[in-house]
Amino acid sequence: MTTNKKAFTLRLKPENFEKIKYIADKNKRSIAKQIEYVLEQHIEEFEEKEAKDKKGDSITKE
Repeated sequence: MTTNKKAFTLRLKPENFEKIKYIADKNKRSIAKQIEYVLEQHIEEFEEKEAKDKKGDSITKE
């Protein structure tokens, strides 16, 4: 299966890895999908805050 996602190495403290693994298991996601989900949520919150602060600017490049 082909994907257009970027691959990279992520180093985490062991305790953070275990916490993410626990949350991922609870949400029936892989660790990678859980990290992606959390990042997407954070980006969405950031962009909403930025839109209020800067009248609609976003970090998305077009």
